[in-house]
Amino acid sequence: MVAYNKFNCFVADVHNKVHNMGADTITVFLCAAANAPVATNTILANLTPIAYTNLSARVVTISASSQTSGTYSAVATDLTLTASGTVATFRYIGLYNDTSTSDSLICWYDYGSDVTMTSGQTFLINFGASLFQST
Repeated sequence: MVAYNKFNCFVADVHNKVHNMGADTITVFLCAAANAPVATNTILANLTPIAYTNLSARVVTISASSQTSGTYSAVATDLTLTASGTVATFRYIGLYNDTSTSDSLICWYDYGSDVTMTSGQTFLINFGASLFQST
């Protein structure tokens, strides 16, 4: 089971107009187990992501969004990463806002164990029924 985690700053950032989920570029980052994200991280520079030179596009497509009883939900199209060479081992997949000047963090997923990819391999990021919810 993949565990969803929200960065503490995300809700405040939404209310402070850091994120425009309908227009901003939301991008995937990957971190190794030794460099795990924590809820108090706020920007991508707080993390040590693995190098992405051997991966296909990492931009997430928000396919739908809605608000019900004060809770906003965003739905994303699943994303397949393709390796064009060996990719460093990772365990955490997260999202950040590449449009914001400081690359503000949104959330991350813990895959529970290390993931390795060699050239030609693919990795499906299944965002499920809802990418995230914000209240």
